[in-house]
Amino acid sequence: MRTRVAVVAAGVVVAVVALLGVWFVTKQFGRHLGLPMASRTCTVQADGRVVLSAEQMANAATIAAIGVQRQMPERAVVVALATAYQESHLRNIAHGDRDSLGLFQQRPSQGWGTPEQVQDPRYAANKFYAALKKVKGWEKMRVTEAAQRVQRSAYPEAYQKWADDSEVLTRALLGHVTGAVACTVGLTPTMRGPAAATALVESLALDWGLPDLAAPTDLTDLTVPATDSRNGWRYAHWLVSHADDHGVKLVRFGDLEWTAEHGTWAKVKGGRAAPTQVLAEVFAAT
Repeated sequence: MRTRVAVVAAGVVVAVVALLGVWFVTKQFGRHLGLPMASRTCTVQADGRVVLSAEQMANAATIAAIGVQRQMPERAVVVALATAYQESHLRNIAHGDRDSLGLFQQRPSQGWGTPEQVQDPRYAANKFYAALKKVKGWEKMRVTEAAQRVQRSAYPEAYQKWADDSEVLTRALLGHVTGAVACTVGLTPTMRGPAAATALVESLALDWGLPDLAAPTDLTDLTVPATDSRNGWRYAHWLVSHADDHGVKLVRFGDLEWTAEHGTWAKVKGGRAAPTQVLAEVFAAT
């Protein structure tokens, strides 16, 4: 009996060692071999730290941008993010309680829109902000109270636990901190080439309401005008947040640049700084 137990234990040890070896090789050499990285995550550092998946980060960035486009106060963005955190954990889900759907779990049967509409992150965010704006005195309410006045949840205090994380995201996504959003998305983006560049420009225009943006003829030369540092970091963080779903390979603003290869911000080496525009590059078509 002891011999059998010893053999089983030895087998477990061997398996664990083998798995650790695979993990180490993938982590150390996967990027150089062109292999997809296992972790597609985003880390936000802005007087606090939040870690999200690439999908969650993209949705958070869109929610924040729509708030700015609607000229809502920053507090509204915090409330919106905390609400989406609680309702869907910042995922655009196709299910929920009864007919609830999407980021904010809005119900078509209660007049929020069609099932297709409430599962469109931009539409859903716009509807949330419009409803919040109608709440008298929401600006002076706690996050959970303001959210509850819109959502009418069975758990009215649930939104408050996401307030701190939502404030961190808001500081980063609204450009108060430089190089605050860093995503590790690997080298296998959802989109590539001209299709990625076109979709990226269209999404920028829709999320931010930016006029006169045109798809670049060169995939390495997508530019977004920045009137000041804060706006520049808004767009730069948005681009990194959407790197995985829009095939973004590089983002540069000022003297810093983010690359999909490394997943971090670093000083620009041997290249020109971009003080009045955000530069972006998408992956070439394979």
